[in-house]
Amino acid sequence: MKKMIPDFIKAKENGEKITMLTAYDYPAARQAEEAGIDIILVGDSLGNVILGYDSTVPVTMENMIYHAKAVKRGAPQTFTVVDLPFMSYSTLELALHNAGRLVQEGGADAVKLEGGEAFADTVKALNKAGIPVVGHIGLTPQTATQLGGFKVQGRDIESARRLYNDAKALQEAGVFMLVLELIPRQVGEHISKELRIPTIGIGAGSECDGQVLVYHDILGIYDRFKPKFVKQYAQIGAQAVKAIKEYNKEVKTGGFPASEHTFNLSDEVINKLYNN
Repeated sequence: MKKMIPDFIKAKENGEKITMLTAYDYPAARQAEEAGIDIILVGDSLGNVILGYDSTVPVTMENMIYHAKAVKRGAPQTFTVVDLPFMSYSTLELALHNAGRLVQEGGADAVKLEGGEAFADTVKALNKAGIPVVGHIGLTPQTATQLGGFKVQGRDIESARRLYNDAKALQEAGVFMLVLELIPRQVGEHISKELRIPTIGIGAGSECDGQVLVYHDILGIYDRFKPKFVKQYAQIGAQAVKAIKEYNKEVKTGGFPASEHTFNLSDEVINKLYNN
């Protein structure tokens, strides 16, 4: 049965961990649903992982809708959160329009946006329009340049307090869940204990109410960058390269296709075809 927002709130109250997996396409979504993942996140990290960009900034609304629709086809019974891409929610009008598209066209059950207290009014407006929102603080990849690059946030008293204040402000504005990315474990633990809503950590420690990793990271498919917080549960990328090399070799040497991979005419058809 598909889990919904009240189920996630209840899971936090009961101390049950929540699983979230970032996926971008139909086969990955099917596998996630079969594995029993609670939430699929269609992340704008598809810019890096799928489209080959150096950041998430070039990702468009069309990209997000295209991938969201594929994920929903693959996992219709899994709660799906879709990222609002860079500059798609810079004004209330844009946020409402684009979040509405993700829900109406992409099939999103909820949208996610990056940023703290400054986006409280945006969250309120989306909630008023009936669009559930997941918050995202800590390292926010869309604005990583302003944060000094891809590095741990909240290491000093001032920045840790700012993260806590952002978390409280977003909760009061109406987010039902909060992603905490690349922050010290102790900060993640404190925020998680203080909030009524579930927290989902990615490099934020085991005390968060749930965890999220990227499909391609846990399977060892994406090898351009491996953050410290990623655990690889398989090395599919290396196996894939090995398989492709073998295919390449067999085609060049005539080993593929073999007789079991080909189709044949009957002798009767051959005689009629070539003896007329």
